[in-house]
Amino acid sequence: MKITAIQPRRKMLSAVYIDGEYAMNLDTRVLLENRVDVGNELDDEALRELIDLSNERRAKEKALWLISYRSHSKKELRDKIRRTCDAEAAEKAVTRMEELGLVNDGDYARMYAEKLIFTKRMSKRAAKMELRRKGIDDETAQAVLDGIDVDYQQQITAIIERKYPHIEDEKTRRRAVAALQRLGYGWDDIKAALSCFEE
Repeated sequence: MKITAIQPRRKMLSAVYIDGEYAMNLDTRVLLENRVDVGNELDDEALRELIDLSNERRAKEKALWLISYRSHSKKELRDKIRRTCDAEAAEKAVTRMEELGLVNDGDYARMYAEKLIFTKRMSKRAAKMELRRKGIDDETAQAVLDGIDVDYQQQITAIIERKYPHIEDEKTRRRAVAALQRLGYGWDDIKAALSCFEE
């Protein structure tokens, strides 16, 4: 196979033409580092290696770009990278980010759990389900949640004061109870907080 043309594209990619036909887009730096130029002959193995190197570089760049905006769990980062790269490249990129200390599920779980509990005022049970959804394993999630001290009475009262300051009829009371249950609070905690609030 002979490379007959290389044309620059957006986002540091180059279109590679083999035997006069468009073949694929590859990372421009990978082509430069491996001295790939028009007229070079490539066998299947060399081409496969270039594709893998290009995918790995693109995956690492995507990971760094995503991390620069906000923290991610390993699963979340892997899933986002896989939208544009293959699974193997995504896995290598996530592993590299973890080695560099840029991705840490324990730190992410702690930060995210505190946000859920103290900002969104969720119960620990609901927070654990959210952490699970983000790819945090049960053991890590439980360890993080055990380290957070929260007063459910205070949490529920704050929600009621903000969203339902005037519980005057049964309909409003039911709406408040349903909203609190969606946030993961149990009936006993809700009942106790409502009694204190109404008094």
